Amino acid sequence: MANMGKHQLRYELKYIITEGEYVAMRDRLLAAMPLDRNADASNRLYHIRSLYFDDIYNTSMTEKESGVMVRKKYRIRIYNLQDRVIHLEKKMKFDQMTAKDSTSLTRKMAEALIRGEWMNVPLGRDPLLDEFYADMRTRLLRPAVIVDYYREAYTFPAGNVRVTFDRDLHSGQFSRDLFADHPSPVPILDPGTMILEIKYDNFLPAHLLGILQSHKGQRMAISKYTLCREYH
Repeated sequence: MANMGKHQLRYELKYIITEGEYVAMRDRLLAAMPLDRNADASNRLYHIRSLYFDDIYNTSMTEKESGVMVRKKYRIRIYNLQDRVIHLEKKMKFDQMTAKDSTSLTRKMAEALIRGEWMNVPLGRDPLLDEFYADMRTRLLRPAVIVDYYREAYTFPAGNVRVTFDRDLHSGQFSRDLFADHPSPVPILDPGTMILEIKYDNFLPAHLLGILQSHKGQRMAISKYTLCREYH
């Protein structure tokens, strides 16, 4: 696993695939990799909602579109439209590899960050919160877009492999209501398609490589954040 300072870097491959390709891979993955423990037992899915932040120059979006090799962006993430687990995350890109920092928030803290109010946020205790605060003050970060989708995820310990299928990608348009009890309104992907993501440390085990190369999709520099921003 590559290391950038304190950050452990991982490979991240992304593809747009069809429903048919998904079904063919899923049936083989079910025999080769455990399903993510957070998945619903009935349909193997869980819902993810992220509220992304950007500055007044839309730096995160333009750096992604321009292919800047080293970049970062912030988001607040919840699961299954609930507030029991809330994370502030910083996603980092280093050339072809990625890393992520994460810290837990209460709903009160999350709502304060969304409003840009810091009186109820404990500073000086968490490096990520402190960095986010500094970037909000100096770069004038503000909520940019809500990204909604359903995820089916598989894991494998050798190589620290994680395979995810993300479907029903929706953009929140101009809404900033992270805790709304309904999905966002604007569909992003073409019907019958989804995003395949493959993350791993140093290698993909051979038996998984054969399964994951069975689709016809081309590797793409896909960003769910950028796709959803384009519909503003």
